[in-house]
Amino acid sequence: MSPTEKVRDFLVSNLVTFEDDLKLHDDDNFFELGFVDSSFAMQLVSFVEEEFNLTVTNEDLDLANFSTIKRIVQFIEKKKS
Repeated sequence: MSPTEKVRDFLVSNLVTFEDDLKLHDDDNFFELGFVDSSFAMQLVSFVEEEFNLTVTNEDLDLANFSTIKRIVQFIEKKKS
């Protein structure tokens, strides 16, 4: 499973929405859509650290790194390189 698929699966299975069949696109900002709160943001950071075996530093905790699937995958790729 690709990083994009792993991130998408995590988000779709953990986001609290009123839609039964959520379609989340790579560039959808789920913070702006109102699907994410601060506690979920920390769950997302923990998922990224555990699933991709990397450390998220305080400097990495920028909303820009975690607001879309595409940005999360770019962040993971940058940390892995």
